[in-house]
Amino acid sequence: MKIAVGVATCGRKAILAAMIERLAEQARKPDHVFRCPARGDDIDMARLRSAPFPVTVVSSPQGSCPQRNAIIDAAVGMDVVVFFDDDFFPATNYLAETEALFEADEEIVVATGEVIRDGILGPGLTAEEADQELAADSTPFPAPTIEATHNAYGCNMIFRRKQMLANGIYFDEDLPLYGWQEDVDLCRRLRPFGKIVKFNRLRGVHLGVKAGRTSGLRLGYSQVANPLYLVKKGSVSLKWALRLMGGNIASNIVGSVKPPPYIDRRGRLQGNLLAVGHLLSGSLDPKYISRM
Repeated sequence: MKIAVGVATCGRKAILAAMIERLAEQARKPDHVFRCPARGDDIDMARLRSAPFPVTVVSSPQGSCPQRNAIIDAAVGMDVVVFFDDDFFPATNYLAETEALFEADEEIVVATGEVIRDGILGPGLTAEEADQELAADSTPFPAPTIEATHNAYGCNMIFRRKQMLANGIYFDEDLPLYGWQEDVDLCRRLRPFGKIVKFNRLRGVHLGVKAGRTSGLRLGYSQVANPLYLVKKGSVSLKWALRLMGGNIASNIVGSVKPPPYIDRRGRLQGNLLAVGHLLSGSLDPKYISRM
């Protein structure tokens, strides 16, 4: 089996280099690594050249969806594409467990792992903190458990490439920039063609680095526009979208009273209200954030 690792990156040169160093520690090395930067200076080329596996830098317009699509197209000859966020540190057996999982069951089209700590829920983690979490988690590994799930978590997603190509299913580039909920959309469209699973031996830490992220205003707009767009295209139910939107709007209202320094709750709420206004006027469009 040929395994590619793909990383779409934007504005995180240092943490991307640290992530490459962690990939080099994998017990089962990737057959190829594809990096797709939003800008040319997002990658430390000197450090890439020292990697113990082939590395290709792919060009694409900025945005998590077009950048990942460029990686899928570039990964010719690869059986599986593992997408890691540039601030996700996988456990050293992650790719070995990926290979075992996908070889054991040909019906699996998507898999995701267990995030043992997620910095996105707080101020973010340092590389040192992530390493400490992984070291504490590594022994013993849990008994393997594979469970069905609706979708992968965007920081660590694994796809059987031939199923994507055979059915013409790519990330939706009408979800611009951060592409919020693009992981849900893609997985729901792949679900008719095989199993989507969560495997507890695919483990890692998501640092939740705040640099390079979409602004609070833009994310707030996407929190309303993107779920309703997915309803319109048939990827999700209206009930699912309303629950997600309602929860985020409520969190932004409450959080705006005394917002934490690492989450722009007021910016998100402003974006929510702007999107609701566009909904009422009939002009709601996920692509609007590209013009903000």
